[in-house]
Amino acid sequence: MDEQLRALKWRASHRGTREADMMIGGFFDAHHIAWSETEAAWFADLLNEQDVDIMAWGIGTLPVPERFQGPMMDAFRKLDFIKVAK
Repeated sequence: MDEQLRALKWRASHRGTREADMMIGGFFDAHHIAWSETEAAWFADLLNEQDVDIMAWGIGTLPVPERFQGPMMDAFRKLDFIKVAK
């Protein structure tokens, strides 16, 4: 993993709450391998937003801003990447 992806992984996984770490970090873990530079830049931009907003976009309780709409957000909103402990 290159330095940029390592930095994104850390930022995605150390958000401040376990829920945000699971949602945002889980998305990174599940999808980063296939990302282009453009997609990694999209994710880096997303990480600059507030966790409560990102999570609300993910679960559909707030509308997604136009700049984040598209296939990356569609994948994020599936939430099929979150691992739940049993």
